[in-house]
Amino acid sequence: MPAGPTLDTVFSALADPTRRRILTMLLEDDMAVTDVADPFEMSLAAISKHLGVLTRAGLISQERRGRVTWCKLEPEAMREASIWMQSFGQFEAMDLDAFELFLARELSGQGEDSA
Repeated sequence: MPAGPTLDTVFSALADPTRRRILTMLLEDDMAVTDVADPFEMSLAAISKHLGVLTRAGLISQERRGRVTWCKLEPEAMREASIWMQSFGQFEAMDLDAFELFLARELSGQGEDSA
């Protein structure tokens, strides 16, 4: 499978805050689907859709044990995405608070100049 679609699928799955929160929860241990759904104010069907996206991206696996479906984090699936992001590590880390302040000053100053 080409690298592009895999990266696209992983980043697409990671783009949703609910799915990122699910992955964070699974860092602790495997969880039953019902336990994953517990902290969210959405239906079990909606959580199942999120879990399906994460499964298709390879970020989690689901296994049926008796009557319960368990979710397990598959961190290896993030390796390629992590390597891709690390390639940008050559740039110095940016202080985002200072950058936000700079932008606010620039944008407010720009408004004054054009008045």
